[in-house]
Amino acid sequence: MSLKDKAQKLLEEALAENPSLFLIDYKIQPNNSIEVIIDGDDGVKVEDCIAISRAIEHNLDRDDEDFSLQVMSSGVSEGLQHIRQYKKNIGRKLKVKTQDETFEGELISVTEEAVTLTWKAREPKPVGKGKVTVTKEANVAYENIVEAKVMITF
Repeated sequence: MSLKDKAQKLLEEALAENPSLFLIDYKIQPNNSIEVIIDGDDGVKVEDCIAISRAIEHNLDRDDEDFSLQVMSSGVSEGLQHIRQYKKNIGRKLKVKTQDETFEGELISVTEEAVTLTWKAREPKPVGKGKVTVTKEANVAYENIVEAKVMITF
């Protein structure tokens, strides 16, 4: 069994022990550098990264394989990739890019097929001068999302 297969099996077992955690990305570079990015329904603590790291590292033999291991949580700059990441960010402001448009608004719902954002916009009044504030809503299918990021507000 290759290093990649062994490490992946150990990673899957470690994630099964803590069902609130899920895998975002897993890579092994040609120099046997293993990189694991995880996220969690309730966030990821340092202890979670340590537990995953130990579950992999302590079950691989360094005499057989020379490797380095890095386990980290998904950062804000990474963007959202998994439906569980969208679910945990309901109520937060997102920037969602599609091929044609970019939406910035509050994530109000998540389904198996799409996300729904809402935001306020100023538009000209239908009659007369001036503008009026209206609430806009967009339903965006996952297949159309090129990039989605949580917007940090201070």
